[in-house]
Amino acid sequence: MGYIEEVTRPFYSYLPELTKQDDFDAFWERTVAEARAVPLNPERKPADYPSPHVKVYAISYNGMDRTRIHGWFIVPAFLKKDKYPCLIHYHGFSGSRGQPSDFMHWVMLGIAVLSVDCRDQGGKTGNSASYTHGFTLNVASKGVHDKDEYYYRFAYMDCVKAIDFACAQEEVDAAKIVIEGASQGGALGMAVCALDDRPALAMVDVPSNSNLVRRIEGNHGAFSSVAEYLKKHPDQTDLVMNNLSYFDTMNMADKIRCRVLASVALKDETCPAEMYFATYNRIQSEKEIVVYPFNGHEGGGAVHREVKLAHLKKCFPEWLE
Repeated sequence: MGYIEEVTRPFYSYLPELTKQDDFDAFWERTVAEARAVPLNPERKPADYPSPHVKVYAISYNGMDRTRIHGWFIVPAFLKKDKYPCLIHYHGFSGSRGQPSDFMHWVMLGIAVLSVDCRDQGGKTGNSASYTHGFTLNVASKGVHDKDEYYYRFAYMDCVKAIDFACAQEEVDAAKIVIEGASQGGALGMAVCALDDRPALAMVDVPSNSNLVRRIEGNHGAFSSVAEYLKKHPDQTDLVMNNLSYFDTMNMADKIRCRVLASVALKDETCPAEMYFATYNRIQSEKEIVVYPFNGHEGGGAVHREVKLAHLKKCFPEWLE
C-alpha cells in the first residue's frame, strides 16, 4: 500500500450523519422555481482584447433577484466553428471573474469559457438582496438567521443562471457544459450539479461548503464568520445550524448525475480534505479524486491544471476534434 492510499484510507468511509431537513427537496424546488421566474436579460459587449485569435465579451445577466451578475465570455475564434463546448468557471472566496488571460489554457483546448462573479465579493457585481439582520466578518454569515435570506441561496442560483446564460449563446453547444472551480468555486460546482442536470462534467478543487457543522466548530476558512456570529447570538445556534444544512453539499451530493473530477490537499486547513469526503463519498455518478498530500489550500496548482486538461480530453475526445 502506497503512502497516499494509506493516509487517506479512512476518508473513503467517512460518512457523517446527514443534517438534511424534511423539507430539503421542497425548499430547493421552490428556490429554483423562484430563480427561473426572474428574466435572464443577458447582455454581452465585445472587449478590446489584444489577441486576434479569441473573441472576448464582457457579459452580464440577472441573478436570482435581478442583481446584475458580471463576467467574461471567451470564444476560441481561431477554430472558426459554429458551436463549442463551454466551461463555466466559479471563483474562490472573495475573488472575481478574473481576467480573460486566466482562462486561455481552456480556450486553447478549443472550448469557450464563461467566468462569472459571485455577488458581493471582489468583482463588479453588487447585491440587491435585502437582509433583516446583521452579520459578521464576511458573507458566509450574511442572512444565516433565515434560510430564505441566506447568502448562498442567492449565490447558488446565480450560478445556475450562469448555465442559462451559456446555453443561450449561439456559439455554445448546450449539451457540452463543464463546471469548474476551486474552494468556494468547488462548492458552487457541487451545488449547481446537484440542482441542474445540464453539466456533463464537474471539475472541483479543494471544495468548500461540505460538512458545515465541522467547518464552523473548527473555525475553518470563511465559516469562521458563522462561529463569530454565534458568539454574539448563541440563542440562534440551533436555528443557524438547521439553516446551513440546506446549503451543505454533503446533503446535496446524491443528486449529482454528471461525472466529477475532484481534488483535495491534506495540509489544507481552510477546507480540510476529510470534510469534502463527506460530500464525495455520497456522489453516485462516475467520479475520481486526486489527493495532494503535502499541499495546503492552494491545492495542486499548475500540476493539477494539467490533470484537468488531460481529463477533459480523455472524457470527451470528440468535443475537441
